[in-house]
Amino acid sequence: MTLTLENVSKVVGSDTHIHPTDLRLEPGTMNVLLGPTLSGKTSLMRLMAGLDQPSTGRILWQGDDVTGMRVQDRKVAMVYQQFINYPSMTVYDNIASPMRLLGLDRAEIDRKVRETADLMKLSPLLDRKPLELSGGQQQRCALARALVKNAGLVLLDEPLANLDYKLREELRAEIPRIFEDSGAIFVYATTEPEEALLLGGHCATLWEGRVTQFGPTPVVYRQPADMTTARVFSDPPMNFLSVEKRGERLHFGDGQSVPAGSLVAGLNDGGYIAGFRPNHLEIDAQDGAMTFETTLTVTEITGSETFVHLDHHGERWVGLVHGVRSLTPGQTLTVHLDPSHVYLFETSGALKQPAPYSEAA
Repeated sequence: MTLTLENVSKVVGSDTHIHPTDLRLEPGTMNVLLGPTLSGKTSLMRLMAGLDQPSTGRILWQGDDVTGMRVQDRKVAMVYQQFINYPSMTVYDNIASPMRLLGLDRAEIDRKVRETADLMKLSPLLDRKPLELSGGQQQRCALARALVKNAGLVLLDEPLANLDYKLREELRAEIPRIFEDSGAIFVYATTEPEEALLLGGHCATLWEGRVTQFGPTPVVYRQPADMTTARVFSDPPMNFLSVEKRGERLHFGDGQSVPAGSLVAGLNDGGYIAGFRPNHLEIDAQDGAMTFETTLTVTEITGSETFVHLDHHGERWVGLVHGVRSLTPGQTLTVHLDPSHVYLFETSGALKQPAPYSEAA
């Protein structure tokens, strides 16, 4: 049940929604589409499903060209953030409806409905109709219907956004296992890097209609191919700093420089762009760390952590530090960065050298 996209694009008028894309998705795999709003995730899923026809290229299912095939003729299940159920049917009948269309016997339908309802915490609600449910319960009903459909391709477009935190965590762990056992291809769209990491599998990062990288999720996170991928796969986005290597030192900012040790070993002298994630900036002194003088612009306390928004010679950075910090906007704030957490990119944006910690992970 391999799904292959060959040079697939989507152009509407003068707008390119999806630039030419090649992807190969294997059976029994989790495939996460990660990108900000309007990056092309839903457009790409609609092309995979057959809801839209590509402007160029073709789509292969098990080696057969299905580019012109209607979605009704494909074994596809879709769930959107905006839940869709049959309002006149009970929860039980909503879940059972795909299996009835497949002609399964009554006992098999009943078993699968009750197993899936139990997983989705819907068992006490089977006799209710969707309009009698909360928004989260309605979304769980839509998810349950997709689970029992026995589809070869399951497309979930931010399906857990309306669920409470505890249920999201449970389903993130359970859904991949369910679809892996079924042998289906699972495609899950999200804007959240943390969710992509929790789901695992493979990840395609999208930016303005382009797939910037595709591969095992931990690899894409630890070794982004370019600055765009690094920005997408970090929340808040990765911070960047223009640097120049001269000898064994990195020079930056207003005449400042630091010894970078192994970070610059083997690199030619010249200009680079350093990248580092917000959680790797520290405001407590660190042995061997690079030190920067910044101006604090805004703080955001999230409970056990504090986001610090910083200005470093006109470059905007964000740091994520542990604990609730008493800080005053406008103050000078010294921040510290372990060189092992620094990525180096070419000025063109391509990755030159991964952060040393990422290669050791």
